[in-house]
Amino acid sequence: MTNTFPENFLWGGATAANQIEGAWDEGGRGPATSDFARLITKEIRDAEGAFDTHVPHNAASREMVADMKAHPENWELPKRRGIDFYHTYQEDIRLFAEMGFKVFRMSISWSRIFPKGDDPQPNEEGLLFYDAVFDELHKYGIEPMVTLSHFDTPLHLAETYNGFASRHTVQAFVRYAETVMKRYKGKVKYWLTFNEINNVLSNPFTSSGVILGGAPEPLSCNPYLGNWQLKFQTVHNQFVASALAVKKLHEIDPEAKMGNMLCRLENYAESCKPEDQLQVMFEDHFNWFFTDVQANGEYPYYMKRFFDENNIHIEMEPDDLKILKDGAVDFITISYYMTYIMRYKGSPVPQPTGRLVSDIKNPYLPKSEWGWTIDPIGFRVTLNRIYDRYHKPIFISENGLGAVDHFDENGHIQDDYRIDYMRAHVEQLREAIADGVDVFGYAWWGPIDLISSGTSEMTKRYGMIYVDQDDYGRGSKKRSRKKSFYYYKKLIASNGADLENDAVIEGS
Repeated sequence: MTNTFPENFLWGGATAANQIEGAWDEGGRGPATSDFARLITKEIRDAEGAFDTHVPHNAASREMVADMKAHPENWELPKRRGIDFYHTYQEDIRLFAEMGFKVFRMSISWSRIFPKGDDPQPNEEGLLFYDAVFDELHKYGIEPMVTLSHFDTPLHLAETYNGFASRHTVQAFVRYAETVMKRYKGKVKYWLTFNEINNVLSNPFTSSGVILGGAPEPLSCNPYLGNWQLKFQTVHNQFVASALAVKKLHEIDPEAKMGNMLCRLENYAESCKPEDQLQVMFEDHFNWFFTDVQANGEYPYYMKRFFDENNIHIEMEPDDLKILKDGAVDFITISYYMTYIMRYKGSPVPQPTGRLVSDIKNPYLPKSEWGWTIDPIGFRVTLNRIYDRYHKPIFISENGLGAVDHFDENGHIQDDYRIDYMRAHVEQLREAIADGVDVFGYAWWGPIDLISSGTSEMTKRYGMIYVDQDDYGRGSKKRSRKKSFYYYKKLIASNGADLENDAVIEGS
């Protein structure tokens, strides 16, 4: 088929401040929840009885945070160092430009702007840092897409107000959003409110700054899966914060657009039994719920039963429903990594497990080294379903493959597995666009190796740029190009038309 990517399609990559910046105590930055995310190696996962690895496990209780503050020498906290983007952003952006990036999805560290989250005045040194980053991106014609809150709530708000469980944090967030949107008007056209907002159900600490009391149980028995009242109240407060930020952006910069961000969980039924189909519907509703509210501006009908049967009562202020209606997002963004198999659980309402990897294995799909199914066709399916549901433009804010990379005898990384993953997903993205789905951009997750979100590892690498750093921060931090770097450069140059894996590492 002929190439169907729009002429102005935004190719690029995506990162998060807490996974790349480092400099956690430099430039006036205050501590954030991400600074208390411990390293969870494979050995730790095996010892604690869990294979599934993502956000739910990198949680912290008040006791853990207190011990990390009092005895940091007893903990390995990699997000504090990131990959040193704070000092290397010029080199890294130059490499993105060499690949031909049109867009760079990134986040602002809230505590770099307001160290405590609700300070009387913003931190000018932090504002200047992002001025410099945006100027560097524009120098190469790269459009920044900025997430306001990407898994790093200021610690003061978490400890003092229990994060977004409090309306105080909502007010602080809106003030922070207004500050940066005014400061960077004309520099940033695309904004996102909360990264993977649905992860509050599996880890309110990481997603929302909510700290639960008591020491967490082993990873295989995650205590963060209950307490529905607290978590749905927190979700509601984030919905309000998001809607208020949308309204503020439209007032400040009518030319700019605000999107949401959903960790999209596409589900298949295990069998053709009607009960399994019903379970898929339940689970879909639980995933769609977040984008239904943010895109449509109202609570969907199907959550009423779940709320009633679980004794969940959302406390709303008088204008909340109007705020949600007036603050619908302009476009939809998703992360897409895999699909899931669902079997009827005997429950009349959805009961999400919080696991990122499906309990039931799909025999028709290969898996990554971390057990994540690789399903490019599911990508096309979910894009069609999203567009059919919302009829709003879609941006792919995350898609990628985490793997262990090895150097060959020539000192190169021939990561054909990453290229194969990218090619297959871009092929299905092209099919979705041919289907009529309005997709305006694609950002590969982790164009440069970074600290893993859920386990804080470096071993799990997504990048097309290698960073010489191990799980414990050892290494030169030197950047080098993998084979996938040259493949993506070629793909972007052809606007998605050339998907052949004939790239070679220069100098090899």
